[in-house]
Amino acid sequence: MGHDHRGFTPLEERLDTWAHRRSNAVPAEAGPLRRGLLELGVFTAKQAWACVFGAAMLVLLVLARLVYPDDALLRRSDALVIAAVAVQAAMLVLRLEGGRELWVIMLFHVVGTAMEVFKTHVGSWSYETDGLLRIGGVPLYSGFMYAAVGSYMVRVMRLFDLRFLRYPPIWATALLAAAIYANFFTHHYLPDARWVLLLLVAWLYAPCVMTFRNRRGGARFRMPILLAFVGVAFFLWIAENVGTWAGAWIYPHQAAGWQLVPLTKFISWLLLMMISVVLVTLVHRPREPDAASARNEEGERDRVRR
Repeated sequence: MGHDHRGFTPLEERLDTWAHRRSNAVPAEAGPLRRGLLELGVFTAKQAWACVFGAAMLVLLVLARLVYPDDALLRRSDALVIAAVAVQAAMLVLRLEGGRELWVIMLFHVVGTAMEVFKTHVGSWSYETDGLLRIGGVPLYSGFMYAAVGSYMVRVMRLFDLRFLRYPPIWATALLAAAIYANFFTHHYLPDARWVLLLLVAWLYAPCVMTFRNRRGGARFRMPILLAFVGVAFFLWIAENVGTWAGAWIYPHQAAGWQLVPLTKFISWLLLMMISVVLVTLVHRPREPDAASARNEEGERDRVRR
């Protein structure tokens, strides 16, 4: 089977159709630079759309810091919870989010919130103490930040028709994800196994190559999946710096004033992301590139050479 774009939301279908038309409009004699810029533009547009829920959450966090009144009757954290729910509801009603994957996103929401409750209890980080919509010391908007990671993972699987060569067995990835999640709790009482787990991630996924295409019928590109993981984790680390600057939560070293989140948290995000990857594979089982995709890729390359 080729790329099943019927899984697209209506807006994603229009975005893919636009990319397809733009590519076909490029003259056959156009050079590799022009075609490369087009592919980069499409890639950037689709990545931006994949990040839409996370971007909306960051905008809400920044606005809550910059413009939300401190003395408002509705506390800032409660307003963020209501706004996050409204964004998620609007995306479903407007068919900007697919319902099929929603339960995976919500599962990651629950997994993240459970960890947040424990981590705030042991003092790893903290939130403002006001507001009613919270569990213990954790305002409920925190779960939506984890849901944003799951939303991104689901979208890129769809938008770029991700296929995988030598993907590790699902049972092995699930066991590793479970061990990673457990270590977020146990390292407060037992030796921290994060570096061992990081080596296991590298060992398990090192043979795997991810293939993707920017539009249906387009050429496939290859990327080591570990490189993709590192790239996503880096942007999550940047988003975390924005979130802590906005006061959504703070680490102990930021109590006297905002400071950059240490790069060690980059490793934490990389490991946490593996849990999201495994949850998404429950809905989108990793598939290998098929023969039709290979023929389309070769035809696209021949067209570029001509």
